[in-house]
Amino acid sequence: MLISDILRNNVKTKLARDEVVASMTVRLVRGIEIARIARTAGFDTLYVDLEHSSFSLETCGQICMAAVEAGIAPFVRVPANTPDYISRVLEGGALGIIAPHVRSADEARAVVRAAKFAPLGERSNAGGLPHLHFRSFPAPEAYAALNEATMVIVQFESAAALDKTEEIVAVDGVDMVLVGLNDLLADWGIPGEYDHPRVREAYARTIAACRKQGKHCGVGGLATRPDLVADFVRMGARYVSTGTDLAFLLSACTARAKQVREIKL
Repeated sequence: MLISDILRNNVKTKLARDEVVASMTVRLVRGIEIARIARTAGFDTLYVDLEHSSFSLETCGQICMAAVEAGIAPFVRVPANTPDYISRVLEGGALGIIAPHVRSADEARAVVRAAKFAPLGERSNAGGLPHLHFRSFPAPEAYAALNEATMVIVQFESAAALDKTEEIVAVDGVDMVLVGLNDLLADWGIPGEYDHPRVREAYARTIAACRKQGKHCGVGGLATRPDLVADFVRMGARYVSTGTDLAFLLSACTARAKQVREIKL
């Protein structure tokens, strides 16, 4: 069996075709069932949020492996952009890293070094990876295939990051910028002001930089504003983080309870 027959990242394929990718965030459900639910619901990818959850690496790995088997790409937002987190979640089954709070090209390069094997990075050799069904392949073939399949996504969540947009996007090995709007608005001192002109300006600048480099921009933190999500997708964003499993569950439960309360006797 060829390594290309085993190792696929459907998100990279869709982005290469300039299609829009739908993602959900996992921060509540610890069972592997969430991966199959995400696939059944129609998501292209999920990402396990280790930054804002109490999940263990073991739980993270189980969900990632289930996602790979279900046919959707598993990403992980790490709690710190350090090699010990990045390499371990990738070896546990993730096909991509979401690196929060990146503020400079140097920080982005450090993430790439931790996520990629040589010659692109310094990721340590590991055999029998779950992405490869625990099969062994010649190192040159495995490294090249894993480097191609593994995505590096950096988050812009501060004014400092926006100031360095073009430099960060140009870093070799960075595939996508995910704009974390809520943290960005807080950094600007205007939390919750989604309609502020600076928001559209930030997306316009980021999308333009990504398009120039043949990379992609993602939309995050706008689950309550589908109108703005649609605007930014029309502007050129191609990855949409739609919300968390917690928010989805609470929203559906609230609607059902309301439906019962409004029954006329």
